[in-house]
Amino acid sequence: MRPIARGIAQSVDRAYTDAQITTHLGFLEGALAGREFFVDTLSGADVMLSFPIEAAKARVGLAPYPNLSAWLARVEARPAYRRAAERGGDGPLPSG
Repeated sequence: MRPIARGIAQSVDRAYTDAQITTHLGFLEGALAGREFFVDTLSGADVMLSFPIEAAKARVGLAPYPNLSAWLARVEARPAYRRAAERGGDGPLPSG
């Protein structure tokens, strides 16, 4: 019974959650059009969004979102980000 219930729950989760993630990524993609960061320069908004965007990248990928992909690469390339990622330990580290 548990495998069936788990399969149903995963199907519902994927159908609802992935659609919501796609909607939100589309909004953020548009917000970055013609910009390097969400505000004029790197701001707290960028720092706060870095983790959820990394999580979305792991779950659904960022291939359809070139602005978000480029933004994440810029954030991950910053020396302070690299130092924090190295100190963070077992958390997900950027692949690039």
